[in-house]
Amino acid sequence: MQKESRIYIAGHRGMVGSAILRLLKKNGYQNLLVATSKELDLTNQQAVGAFFKKHKPEYVFMAAAKVGGIVANNTYCAEFLYDNLMIEANVTHASHEYNVNKMLFLGSSCIYPKLAPQPLKEEYLLQGFLEQTNETYAISKIAGIKLCEAYRDQYGSNFISAMPTNLYGPNDNYDLETSHVLPALLRKFHSAKKNGKKEVILWGSGKPRREFMHVDDVAEACLFLMNSYNERAFVNIGVGYDVSIRELAEQIAKITGFQGAIVLDSAKPDGTPRKLMDVSKLHNLGWKQSIELEDGIRSVYEEMKDSAIFNEPI
Repeated sequence: MQKESRIYIAGHRGMVGSAILRLLKKNGYQNLLVATSKELDLTNQQAVGAFFKKHKPEYVFMAAAKVGGIVANNTYCAEFLYDNLMIEANVTHASHEYNVNKMLFLGSSCIYPKLAPQPLKEEYLLQGFLEQTNETYAISKIAGIKLCEAYRDQYGSNFISAMPTNLYGPNDNYDLETSHVLPALLRKFHSAKKNGKKEVILWGSGKPRREFMHVDDVAEACLFLMNSYNERAFVNIGVGYDVSIRELAEQIAKITGFQGAIVLDSAKPDGTPRKLMDVSKLHNLGWKQSIELEDGIRSVYEEMKDSAIFNEPI
């Protein structure tokens, strides 16, 4: 990409999209195209086509998606499948139809089978059953990968895909009904400390292991791939190490200063036992993350601890 290239960031208000937008601005890219959901409904094919026809983006970061944690995935499973299928299909087709030079589609580590060997290698895709609690979201992201491959195979489109691990950072979702585990725990532990509670309840057994990556690192990886990777096969984006949910909770308790008990609610679901990405492919391409977990969580907490949502009653 050149500094003056027309670059469209789909989903620029989301956590990943906003991080990509910040990074592009920081690196001197001058012609950035964005549109809010009110300005452009990505589930509307006609509207998406009109946007591409008018603005003629040369590069597309496809970071728009309907996202959420276990509760949201279970409650709104039809919406998660339909909305994500429509969004990715419309943006991918418009990118082809209006001759975009290159598109990067962003998926999720949930594409992998529930009981896949660890760490998760790219070739494990479609080698087993998915985790039921986020199956519809995973299917939509697998469809996005296959769309990129199909347009590449049939039309020669330079559409690439990357699968980030679990993310956290600025512009995360802290709604306890729809958020992922790390932001939810940050808010819970902060509230417990502020209100003098003696315990925080942790869903499940605390044994599942998860990998967490700061969203600014993901943005760096996306820019690296957009500028240097042009292959059909998708690429994992991660840090290459994980922690148990119990260990994560203990780390967040330390960062927030909560000194009470952590109580496990085994009646609640655990989700996938482990999701650790094999990132050897990305490392071999020449990129590696720079933000360690404790430093990243601490920076997010310092940014959010005085915010309105962190100080709302739970």
